[in-house]
Amino acid sequence: MNVTRLDEPQLMDRIGDLADLLVDTVADGASVGFLGPLDRTAALAWWKERAGAVGDGRLAVWVASRDGRTFGTVSLAFADKPNSRHRAELVKLMVHRDARGQGLGRRLLTTAEEAAADAGVTLLHLDTETDSAAERLYDSAGWTRAGVIPDYAASPAGVLRPTTIYFKYV
Repeated sequence: MNVTRLDEPQLMDRIGDLADLLVDTVADGASVGFLGPLDRTAALAWWKERAGAVGDGRLAVWVASRDGRTFGTVSLAFADKPNSRHRAELVKLMVHRDARGQGLGRRLLTTAEEAAADAGVTLLHLDTETDSAAERLYDSAGWTRAGVIPDYAASPAGVLRPTTIYFKYV
C-alpha cells in the first residue's frame, strides 16, 4: 500500500475516491462529523471545500492506495495563529472497511506524526468517539487522554456520544 501526500490538484483528481471512502466510513458507523446515510454528493462537496486549505498549506492530506484504489486517508490541520504554530490537529483518519485490521490506520497515523515533526510541529491533538476502535488505536500508539466530554457529537445514527480528547508530543 502506498501512502502519498496530496497537493491541491492531486486532491481534486482523487476527489471521487475520497468521497467514496468518506461515505463508506460513515456507513460503517464511524463518527467523523457526519450523519448517515451520507450521500456521495455531500461527501464530494465536503472534500472540495478542503482543496483551498490544502493549496495554501493549512491542511495536509495523505491517502493510502493500492492498484489505483483509495483505502485510507489522514489529515493534519495546521494552526494559523502566531501563538499556536507549534501544534496541529490530526483529523479524518479513515480506513475503508475492506482494509481494516491490516495495520493501515497505524501506518497513516505514523505518517502524520512523522510529517508533523518534520514540519516543526511539536504537539498534536485530536478528538475521537469514546469507546471506538479509533480510541483503541490512539491508546496503543502512545497518545495521552486529556479527558472526555459527554454528549459531544452525534454518531452517524444521530445518537449523542461522548468524545475523548487526546494529545501527543512528536
